[in-house]
Amino acid sequence: MANDSYKDAIAGLSKLLSERADLGSVAASKIKQIAAELEAAGSKEFEPAERIRTGFLHFKTEKYDKDPKLYGALAKGQSPKFLVFACSDSRVCPSHILNFQPGEAFMVRNIANMVPPYDQTKYSGAGSAIEYAVLHLKVENIVVIGHSCCGGIKGLMSFPDDGSSSTDFIENWVKICSAAKTKVAAKGEGLSFEEQCHSCEKEAVNVSLGNLLTYPFVREAVVNGAVSLKGAHYDFVKGTFELWDLDFAISPSIAI
Repeated sequence: MANDSYKDAIAGLSKLLSERADLGSVAASKIKQIAAELEAAGSKEFEPAERIRTGFLHFKTEKYDKDPKLYGALAKGQSPKFLVFACSDSRVCPSHILNFQPGEAFMVRNIANMVPPYDQTKYSGAGSAIEYAVLHLKVENIVVIGHSCCGGIKGLMSFPDDGSSSTDFIENWVKICSAAKTKVAAKGEGLSFEEQCHSCEKEAVNVSLGNLLTYPFVREAVVNGAVSLKGAHYDFVKGTFELWDLDFAISPSIAI
């Protein structure tokens, strides 16, 4: 698709040169230069190793080298204030959206930003992250962030409830928040499928907040006032961010 666009542009410039004999030498030379640059760019294939190299180089020169105090402190340890559950979706990086700096937030990212209930064998991966964040890092805030157009939530709303499965992992995972699907279905009469999915994106966050309280150390920290639980929803279509407390009182949207 991109190569076709380059070819069309080059063809257009070549046609312009052939049809406009009245073009000055400077203009003609400039058009030839642009055409050559487009042709060179169009012939380049994506190089993942090069993208990683240039990405790190930018970070090293623009951030790491310019803030030795921060990175010197981080070399000695971390004391993040937040544990953040977010979706693996490439469009919703919490550090990018909320401008978290290195050392500010301990992250767990998975399909549909779900927090499974306490289970020492079935969900030990998520459990170990929560345990480490709460008991060892002493985070003060746990935030679960849902988002618009979530494929995991769309899957949850689409998968049959008859026990059948067409995936190896996804269906079993998103069923963690099946209670959200049930609630939306019960109240979603008259809503389109897209509207139901949007509602479920937030309800699934609430289910995850409830699941956090099945972890004894989280529940104890919340009761003692050492940890606060918050739900959030990022809408990248509208450019808004909603944040609410465990009591589900939603604050006004933040829109820019």
